[in-house]
Amino acid sequence: MDIFFRPKSVAVIGATPSSGKIGNIIIENLLGEGYKGKIYFVNPNYKEILGIPCYSSVIDCPGPVDMAVIVVPALLVPDVMEQVGKKGTKAATVISAGFSEGGEEGKEREKALSEIADRYGIRFVGPNSLGVISPHYNLNASFARASPMAGPIAFFSQSGAFCTAAIEYSLGEMFGFSAFVSSGNKANIDDADLVTYFAKDAKSKCIAAYMESTRRGKDLFKALDKASKKKPIVILKAGRSKRGAKAASSHTGALAGSDASFDAVFKQTGVYRAKTMFELFDAAQALAHQPPMVEDGIAIVTNAGGMGVIATDCAEDLGLELSELSKTTLDEIGKVCPPTWSWGNPVDIIGDADTARYANVLKAVGQAPEVKGIMVIAARQAATNLYEIAKWIAITAKLSGKPTVACFAGIENPESENFLDSRGIPVMPVPERAVTALHALRVRGKYLSAKGLLDTPQPNRS
Repeated sequence: MDIFFRPKSVAVIGATPSSGKIGNIIIENLLGEGYKGKIYFVNPNYKEILGIPCYSSVIDCPGPVDMAVIVVPALLVPDVMEQVGKKGTKAATVISAGFSEGGEEGKEREKALSEIADRYGIRFVGPNSLGVISPHYNLNASFARASPMAGPIAFFSQSGAFCTAAIEYSLGEMFGFSAFVSSGNKANIDDADLVTYFAKDAKSKCIAAYMESTRRGKDLFKALDKASKKKPIVILKAGRSKRGAKAASSHTGALAGSDASFDAVFKQTGVYRAKTMFELFDAAQALAHQPPMVEDGIAIVTNAGGMGVIATDCAEDLGLELSELSKTTLDEIGKVCPPTWSWGNPVDIIGDADTARYANVLKAVGQAPEVKGIMVIAARQAATNLYEIAKWIAITAKLSGKPTVACFAGIENPESENFLDSRGIPVMPVPERAVTALHALRVRGKYLSAKGLLDTPQPNRS
């Protein structure tokens, strides 16, 4: 499947000069992102598009075509796939809709499409796909209006709209992807195939997905079980409720399946199941960059008492245990804090905490053997210098080797956030999300411990 993410040539079948049309957006994305491979345009209605030759059929393209992107009316797709096969192309992304998601006629058309692909040995994504994006190789073979940054998260989604939302969200949150796939109807390449591939992909440190249904449950189970031993996996499986399952079936044209069965599979294979979009990507960011938390016991360091209480409640709700700080640790913290500090965990170092106090407290917590994971909350106060505090968070994480997340409570501070992001430390705007990220790391640690896999190489901080 490398050919989908590193093709040397791409043919857009259904390319058009008409602005706003899907066939035009795709060629703009391919040209605009700096893709280094050969691009062919195919449309019998044009001799050239944007000054680039346009061919009547993919067969007429003068060179080999590694991947075909098909964006023609559904009725024409089977014939186009036949031409793709005759060209010798072995990979295709079918953007066109009007298949199994649209009733019996569409299901028959999808079956015919699959039979043609099988006959020629073609693997294809879709149909009804937004496309495929490979950020590390400047490839955007999709009709998304934006391109994600390069990063360590491999992502696939059954919903194209979820893909576009995820791209926009990731750009705002400043995290990136190793690969980005809109799997669509999954008539050929499906969840099991993508999980298996990303488990072997060196640029993918974590696998994340949005799913509504699966067609090959046993194969997916095997793929997850094998891949999870190598890399963390986070899945947002929608359709948990009866109404949600009905909506998912209507949306995709496939049965959503028993949610209890999915839940059991995820737990057995070590997959972290997210319930919200925030949780999906918060967990993925943490798991892609931070080491797993192999023992219980987090410390919450905060200059805002209320935020510390919220974080503590959230941790207890998730079963994430706070450390009982030793007398040695308490005494070390007490040396640099006013007498009114909390003398416990959460470590409330009071609202007037400056950079020096944060630095010394973080040093004590980082060195404390009873602390296995660290969460740092910084709310804007008169003495707060977020950028300097961010430096000490990074120093503590590096020296201690402990899983670390930060919460800049309700604050937008791009300089500080980018500093921590570049060092693989997740930064959240609210304490609940930071706790959830740590929880994902603890779940991963428990899974690896239970499987005897703690010597398996884990994500390194940037």
